[in-house]
Amino acid sequence: MLDQVLIENLMDSAWPAREREDADGWVLRASEGVTQRANSVWPRDISADVPGTELAGCVREAAGWYRRRRLPLIFQVFDDARSAGLNGVLDGLGFTRQSETLIMVRGTEHLPAAGRGVEGGGGVELSGEPTEDWLRLWWSVDGRGGEHELDIARGILSGCPAVYALVRDDDGRPAAVGRLAVVDGWGGLYGMATAETHRRRGLATKVLAALLNEGSTLGLKGFWLLVTAANHNAQSLYRQAGFEEYGSYLYRQAPLQRALSGC
Repeated sequence: MLDQVLIENLMDSAWPAREREDADGWVLRASEGVTQRANSVWPRDISADVPGTELAGCVREAAGWYRRRRLPLIFQVFDDARSAGLNGVLDGLGFTRQSETLIMVRGTEHLPAAGRGVEGGGGVELSGEPTEDWLRLWWSVDGRGGEHELDIARGILSGCPAVYALVRDDDGRPAAVGRLAVVDGWGGLYGMATAETHRRRGLATKVLAALLNEGSTLGLKGFWLLVTAANHNAQSLYRQAGFEEYGSYLYRQAPLQRALSGC
């Protein structure tokens, strides 16, 4: 089954940053500000017994790396004993806490039936790349920015093998989407999004079931997904599909440095 080290590596591979650098076991990731995950430090090899002074020095070096790219310094910090020292250093430096996220996992047994949802419009369309219809719907729900940022997101999505699911409404318009990243024999659910006018009609359940069953067809060993701690409706959907909470992480962002006014 999944362990913490494995799942962190799978998550990093499933959402690959445009630029990354290994700095003594910390992975610095940048993608021109598109998504927190692809623009954050992953303290991959962190240990609970690293002195605070050493951690503070690493934070300063990471700050310079992101400053040169005109990006804020953000850490993706997992909720485990290894991160206690780093959290203490970040607390002392005034880093904020943002976007607490749950990690949920399940095996391949007793998958939900990949049948039709409550609303019609035909079956689930599966593809090996994000089509324009898939991208536009997902971006309309989760995207931040314009065409340039969307192009960067397209590169992130295409950075590992994946299956893309799309359901249309009765008029043929994209209504719900999801992505199954395939990494080292495991499947990660990402990009689950439903158009605002089509929510609470069973479409997300339909997309989720189709992706899980496709993962089983591919012989995957199990699945993981990420959902914000505040999104209780999505958590309920995933629990009904057999997912259980495994762990969590949050983002720690450096306080904004404001220049003194001349007035």
